[in-house]
Amino acid sequence: MFGILLGLVVLMVLAYLGWSIIWIAPISAGVVALTGGLDLLEAYKDTYMGGFVSFAKSWFPVFMLGAIFGKLMEDTGMARSVAVAMTKVIGTQRAILGVLASAAVLTYGGVSLFVVVFAVYPLAISLFREANISRKLIPATVALGAFTFTMTALPGTPQIQNLIPMEYFKTTPTAAPAMGIIAAIIMAVGGYLYLRWQEKKLKANGEVFTEPKDTSNLKVDDKVPHWLLSFLPLLTVLITLNVFELDVITALILGILLIMVLNISKFKRFVTAINSGASGSVIAIINTSAAVGFGTVVRAVPGFEKLTELLMGVKGHPLISEAISVNILAGATGSASGGMGIALEALGDKYYEIAMNTGVSPEAFHRVASLSSGGLDVLPHNGAVLTLFAITGMTHKDSYKDIFVVGVLIPIIALAFVILLTAIGII
Repeated sequence: MFGILLGLVVLMVLAYLGWSIIWIAPISAGVVALTGGLDLLEAYKDTYMGGFVSFAKSWFPVFMLGAIFGKLMEDTGMARSVAVAMTKVIGTQRAILGVLASAAVLTYGGVSLFVVVFAVYPLAISLFREANISRKLIPATVALGAFTFTMTALPGTPQIQNLIPMEYFKTTPTAAPAMGIIAAIIMAVGGYLYLRWQEKKLKANGEVFTEPKDTSNLKVDDKVPHWLLSFLPLLTVLITLNVFELDVITALILGILLIMVLNISKFKRFVTAINSGASGSVIAIINTSAAVGFGTVVRAVPGFEKLTELLMGVKGHPLISEAISVNILAGATGSASGGMGIALEALGDKYYEIAMNTGVSPEAFHRVASLSSGGLDVLPHNGAVLTLFAITGMTHKDSYKDIFVVGVLIPIIALAFVILLTAIGII
């Protein structure tokens, strides 16, 4: 038990310092292996790499195709077209809602979080300038739309955080729709009301829009496809995945092909976009696979049985145990998919067994795992948070407090509320 906790502390501290999980995960796994009485080299070559390779084998196609889909949406101008259309409908006077809705629609349609940030930021600057809102709120607004309810809560979202639990609980992307919808409403409405309150507070203090010093991220191609055409690939992925219940790989391939057909005049951009998306996906899958490998080593040491007893012995509903496990590990790794990967690789079988024996549906475990991955993951060392600050030119001091409220605090409240409703039998 001490070795497992020590390994987690090493993982968390080094991740917080900004060191890559690609190499700190095997180091942390080595700490667990040594203190657990395993042969260090064998634990790395067989146990750790076994978990690493198994996850990569199952999920690399989804990571790669998802990244290519998002990059093609960005490079063809379709992502920006969707964002512009959303803000025109909502109006420039509701700048926060416009940016939030744009990010949410793109994320729910399958565009990766990092692409959404690049696509929405120029639009956010334009809207916030017109509404005279401080740029300090841009990171939290984008985070609310891209890192919360569309990533983990809304049933059917093609984001990886909603897909990974399917393998462990034999479920579908629309698992536990009532839980997901209620949680999404709490996150979206609660986060929006908080940001509007902050907007008024900042204006009262004399903090309004200021021009960014770095304008390199604001250069965009004004010639974008019609918004109706731009929505079609997003709808294709969602409908083929959830209505026709096709495999997510098939859904993403169909979305990619449709983007290329609708933008055939821009065919010269395709190879660059596909290469870039494929290359970017390699880092993403390796990061998550490294975290899963750590979880595999944890499961192999004798202390894991004690850890399992401890977590399964958490008083109250079994979903509380799962929520705590995934949240803590997502926070430790600074990664929603990485933390969930460790937790489910180590404990997924146990939770599925509980579902089969207690009457709590596997769908509920799926949704709680997904929701839990989107809580403590958004701590200051989270990669998406760091990217968001880099693109917007803001700092932790400027904007992290607001990100914490909309990306950590409110999602955890939403998670606790739906677990309560499930435990007392309302949903």
